[in-house]
Amino acid sequence: MSEPPRTFPDHFSAIARDYARFRPGYPDALFDWVVDLVPGVRAAWDAGTGTGQAAVGLARRVPLVVASDPSTSQLAAAERHPRVHYVQALAEEMPLASQSLELVTAAQALHWFDLDRFYSEVARILAPGGVLAVWSYRLVEVDARIDPLLWGFYNGVLGPYWPPERVHVDRSYRDLAFPFDEIAAPTLSLEHRWTFSELLGYVATWSAVRRCREATGVDPMTGLAQRIEPLWGNPAARRLVRWPLSLRAGRKAA
Repeated sequence: MSEPPRTFPDHFSAIARDYARFRPGYPDALFDWVVDLVPGVRAAWDAGTGTGQAAVGLARRVPLVVASDPSTSQLAAAERHPRVHYVQALAEEMPLASQSLELVTAAQALHWFDLDRFYSEVARILAPGGVLAVWSYRLVEVDARIDPLLWGFYNGVLGPYWPPERVHVDRSYRDLAFPFDEIAAPTLSLEHRWTFSELLGYVATWSAVRRCREATGVDPMTGLAQRIEPLWGNPAARRLVRWPLSLRAGRKAA
């Protein structure tokens, strides 16, 4: 399968397997709320699906989920599900019929898209009354001793290496245009119980970590691990880790 002709911000193909392993899954309450916005929804499109974390969650509630991503490596590492049909495609150039779906989602992906072109595709593909739901999650939280180290690593050590689009995640997507009739969204979060190695595995998937390694020749994860490990205690112990969710949803005019 050949790559699409237009380039895309590809920060994760090289670490697709780690992305699939360490990126957190989304809570049932999120999918329940999104699906309830479109009673009887039969088909959905998950744009920028990556390794399918959101697509599989949707598929437990929706008969058919078309999940797209431009990266062949990401799709190859994606979790399989009988109701998920993976398609290699740009979010701005999706091969779906006009007014063919009732729900479109984009999980931790909207900031990478050409928004004008993506919104045009969504408006074309959604049936009247259909819903676009997008979300992202902010910096992981562990406890009052570890969180300042994560913030310092995120903003200080990695600060110069974040792609410029990352600022939209920090701002909870509130600075982005959203040309649909917006729906009030609940306050939700992701929560998991992780070991020390699982936390480090997740942080290592951040796009700025790879860019920092390439620019400096030094692995920034080494120093972070040395600072956090004494505070974690038994590395095999599972701690509650949490990410606040930023959620926006809107409806196409009927």
